[in-house]
Amino acid sequence: MTTRIAIMTDEIGWHTRQLQAALRARGAVGRCVDLADCNIDTTAAWHGLVIPGYGRELPDAVLVRGIAGGSFEQVTKRLGVLHALRELGVPVYNDARAIERSVDKSMTSLLLHATRIPAPATWGTESAAQARRIAMRETAAGHALVIKPLFGSQGKDLQLVGEVDGVHHPMPDTDARYAGLAYLQRFVPPMGSPGFDWRVLVVGGRAITAMRRVSTHWVHNVAQGARCEPAQLEPALAQMAEGAAHALDMDYAGVDLIAAASGPKIQVLEVNGVAAWQGLQRVTGFNIARAIVDDLLDRKMAQTRSRVQESLPPERRA
Repeated sequence: MTTRIAIMTDEIGWHTRQLQAALRARGAVGRCVDLADCNIDTTAAWHGLVIPGYGRELPDAVLVRGIAGGSFEQVTKRLGVLHALRELGVPVYNDARAIERSVDKSMTSLLLHATRIPAPATWGTESAAQARRIAMRETAAGHALVIKPLFGSQGKDLQLVGEVDGVHHPMPDTDARYAGLAYLQRFVPPMGSPGFDWRVLVVGGRAITAMRRVSTHWVHNVAQGARCEPAQLEPALAQMAEGAAHALDMDYAGVDLIAAASGPKIQVLEVNGVAAWQGLQRVTGFNIARAIVDDLLDRKMAQTRSRVQESLPPERRA
């Protein structure tokens, strides 16, 4: 029987085509499904879910490529579908818990801190006055800050706060720009010019490839114009990226790291649970989608089958 994989995505394009091709190469079929189109209907089937294209059945596994933004209620329902699929014994890659940890940058920071993964000092506060006090204290100590949207991506809406290269950057209105929450990280100045950071892809707990993202701008993101260059996957880089992915319990992750002039030599900036890899593929000598699909089929699905078997009473185990 053909293995049927639901590729959860709100955008069909290069990444989904790569995944579908890799699945076909393994004799599986990948169907693109938007989580916004998935519904809960306890009268429709024993499991209570409606997944477009699967009738009364469920997919054999789910590969999460993207979740559309929406209201708090809409996103909660979409993540709830992923939670339900996991509880119903369907392998979900990455599952909702891992996505929630990585989408919420404050939770990422807390988990990295708890597991002693080096990362820039971080603050999160709903008090605009407290945010200003943090900025004043950091400025007095010679540090600038970066304010980020808690749920942001692709380097959008990042702003400097404090003095950088002789220019003062004031604290923005957090109510107007950041939904009333100041998520602040200590700014790590780029080393050299142009500056760079690393993107390391971790699949199945193992760092498999890396690139440098080079830019004259302090935001080193491909979506913001950074240039991709191949990078040697040094042991220290791989070990830190793997530790970050493990801290968030991720099947696959794009880990962003930067070289720091002071403090720990390498620090983790972000951990991406729905990581894009088109730029990375251009400087990588093997098929990244195939590596992801192989890990899903060979490791994740086997682990889930084993977990389901262990949960059954002895007389029902295969």
